[in-house]
Amino acid sequence: MSEERPWLKNYPNGVPANIDADCYPNLVSMFEETFKKHSNLPAFTCRGKTLTFGQIDTYSRQFGAYLHSRGIEPGDRIALMMPNLLQYPIALFGALRAGIVVVNTNPLYTPREMLHQFNDAGVKAVVISELFASNLEKILGDTQIKTVISTSVGELLGAVKGAVVDFVVRKVKRMVPKFDIANTVSFSEALKQGKKFTLPDHQGGPDDVILLQYTGGTTGVAKGAMLTNRNLVANMQQNQAWMQPFLKETEEVAICPLPMYHIFAFTVNCLVLFSIGTHNILITNPRDLGSLVDTFKKYPITLMTGVNTLFNALLNNKDFKALDFSSLKVSVGGGMAVQKAVAEEWQRVTGCFLSEGYGMTEASPVVSTNPLDGTGRLGTIGVPIPSTDVRIVDEAGVIQGPGGVGEIQVKGPQVMKGYYNRPEATTDTIKDGWLCTGDIGTMSEDGFFRIVDRKKDMILVSGFNVFPNEVEDVIAGHPKVMEVAAIGVPHEKSGEVVKVFVVKKDKSLDESELIGFCRENMTGYKVPKVVEFRTDLPKTNIGKILRKELRKEEEAKSAQ
Repeated sequence: MSEERPWLKNYPNGVPANIDADCYPNLVSMFEETFKKHSNLPAFTCRGKTLTFGQIDTYSRQFGAYLHSRGIEPGDRIALMMPNLLQYPIALFGALRAGIVVVNTNPLYTPREMLHQFNDAGVKAVVISELFASNLEKILGDTQIKTVISTSVGELLGAVKGAVVDFVVRKVKRMVPKFDIANTVSFSEALKQGKKFTLPDHQGGPDDVILLQYTGGTTGVAKGAMLTNRNLVANMQQNQAWMQPFLKETEEVAICPLPMYHIFAFTVNCLVLFSIGTHNILITNPRDLGSLVDTFKKYPITLMTGVNTLFNALLNNKDFKALDFSSLKVSVGGGMAVQKAVAEEWQRVTGCFLSEGYGMTEASPVVSTNPLDGTGRLGTIGVPIPSTDVRIVDEAGVIQGPGGVGEIQVKGPQVMKGYYNRPEATTDTIKDGWLCTGDIGTMSEDGFFRIVDRKKDMILVSGFNVFPNEVEDVIAGHPKVMEVAAIGVPHEKSGEVVKVFVVKKDKSLDESELIGFCRENMTGYKVPKVVEFRTDLPKTNIGKILRKELRKEEEAKSAQ
């Protein structure tokens, strides 16, 4: 087994090679066990308001009963479209208890993107923050949606505090565009109505699809990954097994700045940490670094999840650097590559190793992660988690040994059932049980994996492959650079050349200094030929830099 899985020798003490993906028949049975076990403990806090596991149990049952009373049946789909609010876990657990399939929806979607996702998934109900309801109004008539539940930022924060928060959001900051959707019910009214009804017991099977999680839409049309009870129970168990030796049940306090509608925070915060009685502190707006700093001051944070851009932004905040990090035990980066310079600075400032992991929506999402016992390796995505096989396959389909470069392919109980209503895309992506990730990587002799890049992002300079991650990683190491993105742009002689977009940390940085730095650290064909300085870079809602948008801009320029 260790020869087939060379990474097992690097597993920390106490981490098993395999997990029992069938320890729960469905996710709901895990929720109900957790509610009983940790009833009086704090489960989620948002803007100073805390709900216990017992309160989440009660409210989610009421919410599920309300949905059932509206004629929404097991197997129907409900979209959840809001930032991190207390309403999210209540709606999530309530819908799943009622047997309703959850469709997590990015609230920043345009009306066009919403319409595609709602119709593709066959959504019949939606819970939406009023901040984004005006967009829903524009397309509602073209969907199958019959039940609309709207909610405000302050709705569950208590009468006085909630009223103040909503006044500021609506009247002072004017963040709520006008909308008029008939028969809309408020979230609190849905809970109130739900008290009148009994939620029928629904026990789904292991292979039932319970989550339609749409891929980020950064490549082509967004597709719904069908994630089953078994997929999500398995990934929960895999991550729990990985973290268990380093975390204490009921004693952890996690800060959750990533939105829970994103698969990373959904699985890690809403499932894994929830299941061990962790107190999750929800951050509604992660771009508000002040609220993040205040949260670290107020609570003994032991665990943080985030993306590279967020860790980097915090490291450039003087108030953050002045904090006491003595309680912080685990920091996990996902969603995009963690740059080496950021990881090194994070460890220097906080004293906590920044463990980079790797995953995909299609894998529920976690595939691999770095050990948490201090043996993690910067610049790698760690080793496959329990019950997971990973291999490197070249373009000819030949499995590569250590050091070989090729596509990363994954097999394990967390791999999705397929793409909803897209059999051809499913066949292209899952071959003989192996998930073809589209990511290019390599494995060391002892089983640590490293991402080289996305197939689609690779830059071809005079026949040589240039991986943007490598260029970005080098440039991010320059002390005057805040953020960087690299793409390929057309060139008469070499086919393509590297262009970088840079946000400065120090205004004195100029192109010649940056190019000189690159020449010292990279071979000639990898050195950027074009540098564009910017005040910011286009990003997704979780802070992932969108090379796609930069490529579009370049294409538009060349078309003029």
